Amino acid sequence: MKTMKAKVVVLANQKGGVGKTTTALNLSAVLASKGKKVLLVDSDPQGNVSSGVGMFKASEDKNIYQCYMGNSDADASIQSTNLKNLSILPASIDLVGVEVELISLKNREKQLRSILRPIRDRFHFIIIDCPPSLGLLTINGLTAADSVLIPLQCEYFALEGLALLVNTIRKVKKTLNHGLFIEGLLLTMFDRRNRLTYLVAEEIQNHFGDQVYKTVIPRNVRLSESPSHGKTILEYDKNSTGAKAYMKFGNEFLRRTRGK
Repeated sequence: MKTMKAKVVVLANQKGGVGKTTTALNLSAVLASKGKKVLLVDSDPQGNVSSGVGMFKASEDKNIYQCYMGNSDADASIQSTNLKNLSILPASIDLVGVEVELISLKNREKQLRSILRPIRDRFHFIIIDCPPSLGLLTINGLTAADSVLIPLQCEYFALEGLALLVNTIRKVKKTLNHGLFIEGLLLTMFDRRNRLTYLVAEEIQNHFGDQVYKTVIPRNVRLSESPSHGKTILEYDKNSTGAKAYMKFGNEFLRRTRGK
């Protein structure tokens, strides 16, 4: 029997409000709906991925902060969700200070990789959500991952900072994680009524070519509402435009993953 070893994908973008957490949440839900065993890792102090699956308050001793501090391990801290095949390693507000606490550790950039290593054979995919910054938590995510998925909002300022993110990915690849690659760029908050949306999309495609997913995620009220109810879009409104877009994206993601 073939042993499972999770593909680890980190979602990163230092710009907030680009659909990073929404994508982590709903891509994971789609993969789980297709029978893949998925672990969502909430490495963002805001804890939005955790609340997005209904975990509005994590256990004080079973969360990713305690794993970073060496007080717990991932196996003991993983929680089930309402969705079959989807588990979560929840965040804690204490993560706010973790970068200061990690700074004195010798292998501070490799802590998350060490946390996840013992459980990789339990899942098909591990999806990591990071803060909207290029700090130590995001560097840990990049060091632990096989690949990076970059959600990108279709607006003028989206291109600002993208070069910085790509440069950071290259540095991590060179010094900490030689196998790291860009999984793809996902265009989010796509407004078909806005000409600028198409101009930005065209510019991104000119720069990144086949790395840009063909699926785009539209602006959708139901997508925005679902996390506040502690539900993924598949649970909240599976017939919404947003749900259909993420189902399509999940299919494309799986096709590309199999092709690599």
